Amino acid sequence: MTVPVSVGVVGGGRMGAGIAQVFAALGAAVTIAEAADQAAALGRVETGLARAHERGKLDEDPAAILARVTTVAGPTDLPADLELVVEAVPEIPSLKVEVLALIDKTVSASTVIASNTSSISIAELGAALSDPSRFIGMHFFNPVPASTLVEIVRAPATSAAVVEHVREWVSLLGKTEVLVNDSPGFATSRLGVCLGLEAIRMLEEGVADAESIDRAMELGYKHPMGPLRSTDLVGLDVRLAIAEHLASTLGDRFTPPRLLRDKVARGELGRKSGKGFHDWEKK
Repeated sequence: MTVPVSVGVVGGGRMGAGIAQVFAALGAAVTIAEAADQAAALGRVETGLARAHERGKLDEDPAAILARVTTVAGPTDLPADLELVVEAVPEIPSLKVEVLALIDKTVSASTVIASNTSSISIAELGAALSDPSRFIGMHFFNPVPASTLVEIVRAPATSAAVVEHVREWVSLLGKTEVLVNDSPGFATSRLGVCLGLEAIRMLEEGVADAESIDRAMELGYKHPMGPLRSTDLVGLDVRLAIAEHLASTLGDRFTPPRLLRDKVARGELGRKSGKGFHDWEKK
């Protein structure tokens, strides 16, 4: 197995920065394409490296790792000779299609292109590419540096060689892969959203408060984090978008509860806003 020499990440938010961080720590030269704020994207990587260093998780000086990370303004500014590009823009199908088409026109024919989507069909997104056989899903989990799982999503057109390359890279990252076939929500989002939505309905109906619902699953079923706290970590807006997509493809059982819609409308998005189903400003 060989470490990818060069990796591109499109989207420098929390997920994109985390993906960039782990590949840079592995030894790859990483280019982040971020249209909104390149300095903020690089700052997220720097902060993540500092935290990893404090926990003793790095084998190299954080500054040396950060030196392997550069930023550009958009997908068309990426180097052409990248081995892998991971798209990590918001979970909006039309946006992902637009970004993937730009990546496809920019990088070489041998570059593996992956999407970090947590729910959108890889086959549908792959239709934006001239060669869907080099396209695959790499669903990382938040926070990327600390998580141990990557869900690899194989579409019917994805080549066996691309699947094997990605499996090797995930292993080199020190993470465990689960390989699933393309389906709405894949395995993790489909199950995670189902549990999260039911927990929100229970809160809405007054069955118990948020702390009690989470504690019941943590202590009774050994979940490391309860479904409402997990929703706060993912982001209520992200969970709402996934639920709406799954409801449109899998049916009414994924219809978002009114409470979730109301909280998103009020800007209560979870940890990133300071308040969701729990108050993160007190933590």
